[in-house]
Amino acid sequence: MQERYDPAAIEAEAQGYWAEHRCFAANEDPARDKYYCLSMFPYPSGRLHMGHVRNYTIGDVLARFMRMNGRNVLQPMGWDAFGLPAENAAIANGVPPARWTYDNIAYMRKQLKALGFALDWSRELATCRPEYYRWNQWLFLQMLEKGIAYRKTGVVNWDPVDQTVLANEQVIDGRGWRTGAPVEKREIPMYYLKITDYAEDLLGALERMQGWPERVRTMQANWIGKSEGVNLGFPYEIDGVRGVMRAFTTRADTIMGVTFCVVAPEHALAAHAARSNPALAAFIEECKRGPAIEAALATQEKRGMPTGLVVRHPLSGRDVSVWVGNYVLMSYGEGAVMGVPAHDERDFEFAKKYALPIEPVIDVEGKPYSTDAWQAWYGEYGRCVNSGAYDGLDYRAAVGAIAADLKRMNLGERQTTWRLRDWGI
Repeated sequence: MQERYDPAAIEAEAQGYWAEHRCFAANEDPARDKYYCLSMFPYPSGRLHMGHVRNYTIGDVLARFMRMNGRNVLQPMGWDAFGLPAENAAIANGVPPARWTYDNIAYMRKQLKALGFALDWSRELATCRPEYYRWNQWLFLQMLEKGIAYRKTGVVNWDPVDQTVLANEQVIDGRGWRTGAPVEKREIPMYYLKITDYAEDLLGALERMQGWPERVRTMQANWIGKSEGVNLGFPYEIDGVRGVMRAFTTRADTIMGVTFCVVAPEHALAAHAARSNPALAAFIEECKRGPAIEAALATQEKRGMPTGLVVRHPLSGRDVSVWVGNYVLMSYGEGAVMGVPAHDERDFEFAKKYALPIEPVIDVEGKPYSTDAWQAWYGEYGRCVNSGAYDGLDYRAAVGAIAADLKRMNLGERQTTWRLRDWGI
């Protein structure tokens, strides 16, 4: 045995032996239990970094542990090599995208092999190869034919330099994570996968996953986010055109306390008002550069601007002002919320800031209401007051009566919504 460890010699010899004897190739063996260990495919950017090393070391340790315990292990490797970033990088470097991509793959493959991971290289694939993505296309066409995939416009984060769509997590302080360019919100035609058709099944399946920690199941349930409420309509007539602004609420019992409505910057009413209001147009553009993640919106300062438009309250018939707000997402319902500042903390903050009316319509026994400052119990259930025909009703009875009246007027109905969204692709 050598007194000193010579990594260049010893590792090269070991890796040569592994390659020659195909030590990590997965073969059919009915006598052994199978184990599939798949780590996320790297994007062939040209060089591995320590994040790659950490990620694939974790998978490799698991694969080797399972193999030592007698499992028939398959640990493959591939390359997430399809998309606009590769084209942009190729353009920036003055080489064809195919050459750029395959040269990078070759270099990164050499690095991975030098690290000595227990990978079955006979299973290697690259997502940019036609023999791979033809099956993506085939599968997509099957889903399109079955109605699981469909087309509609959607609002996306657009990097004007990379000329590509960014995920919310790739937008940092309003700028693209790669280019640093201010990100724009754009509405473009997109394909979606109708995952919400399976939301109830996904939620119900959590009860059968008893091996999962309770906190993880709770997180998953919150991510799916089932909400039962009422989809209600606020009629309007603007420039001789009649329409209905739709909003979803889980607290229809508070509808008589609506004193304003807020729409997302991308909402059609916001766009209409901005055409004749340069200040509003500038505010909308500023909002579009803000965060698009619900958690970030919840903590940022609530800001808004009046559109000068009004909609009609569906039950009282009174005019309700419409505002544009930086905290309303177009992806929530139909991009509009009813403002009930007396019983919603976010609306209360907004109303106090812009001196909008606050009208309590829920009475919690033994607790006097004050508009001086928000208190947690303002959002609790109670009995309707200052609500006309609904006075004295508790939450359940009020929602039932209000939903029935709205349905009779063709201005609302009960609806189940999900925080889970159809996936844009």
